[in-house]
Amino acid sequence: MASLTAANRIVLKIGSALLVDRESGTLRAEWLLALAQDVAWLKNLGKDVVLVSSGSIALGREVLGLPAGELALEQSQAAASVGQSRLARAYEEALAPHGIKTGQVLVTLEDSEDRRRYLNSRATLSQLLSLGVVPIVNENDTIATDEIRYGDNDRLAAQVAVTVGADQLILLSDVDGFYSANPQSDTSARRFDVIEEITPEIEAMAGDALSGLSKGGMKTKLMAAKMATDAGCAMAITLGTPRNPLKMLEEGANSTWFSATESPQSARTRWIAAMMPKGSVTIDAGAAKALRSGNSLLPAGIMAVSGTFGRGDPVEILDTSGAHVGQGLTRYTSTEAIVLKGHKTAEIAGLLGYAGRAALIHRDDMAL
Repeated sequence: MASLTAANRIVLKIGSALLVDRESGTLRAEWLLALAQDVAWLKNLGKDVVLVSSGSIALGREVLGLPAGELALEQSQAAASVGQSRLARAYEEALAPHGIKTGQVLVTLEDSEDRRRYLNSRATLSQLLSLGVVPIVNENDTIATDEIRYGDNDRLAAQVAVTVGADQLILLSDVDGFYSANPQSDTSARRFDVIEEITPEIEAMAGDALSGLSKGGMKTKLMAAKMATDAGCAMAITLGTPRNPLKMLEEGANSTWFSATESPQSARTRWIAAMMPKGSVTIDAGAAKALRSGNSLLPAGIMAVSGTFGRGDPVEILDTSGAHVGQGLTRYTSTEAIVLKGHKTAEIAGLLGYAGRAALIHRDDMAL
């Protein structure tokens, strides 16, 4: 089974049922403080940590005095608006004593489906992590409608794990792993320690949600596992209700690990390489050498731009002989790239009239 100490970047999913008391609708403050100890432990080991947390609607519902049960969309959005600030503040206050800064990131499904917005999300999260911040990610329930919702934070957490190139995704759940049947209704159900491959037989074992607060059941957890492992990210389901659940997981608590067959970067490289390019850029010999040394593609190294492409589109990279060097997701449109080609990074703002990104194609968005 995997070890948290072996990962470089970990995404942790926290559901409403763990964070908010079901009876009172208030924050489980002592549990959150213990979780903050776990996060501090990982940070002290040099790990990047991202928290994907539900709870804004549950917290806002209690403040607004909304009834139990299913809420109308407008009520959910209002509750989220009130609860989001409280949720962000709760994490900030829990982690601040450990010297850890937090930042709130609200997303919708469109942020992953639109390639330009996906790259913007990736760049923001990467910058936060590089600064030592623990991002607190949640679905933007204040504006999300049924058409643009993830629908559960298991799949949202998997998408975040893919976006940031995480090694491991940990789903803190109200069950201690994946079972062959619902353990609450079938005493013969057995828990899997490790699942190497999600087969049709495994899929048939998935049941529905057990909690009254959370929307995710085992079906959505399997969907999350597929998404994560296909991107090179191992995933674990473990019981989240005890205090210090991450330390307990590391010490051998019951869990199910879904194995990844390759690294996050190799999976991402394969994904980018398989895309159909929308255009191409021709680069000079110095830029080609820099790319092969692991550097990003800067505008200064571009000699020519061909085709029409938008931000986030796949673009082929060619050398001066027309040979294929690689492919990557561009951070500029073809029109902008034509303006920037051959110019230094310091000139970007003057040429475009606004501050842009230093690289045309970042090394993390490139397949050579």
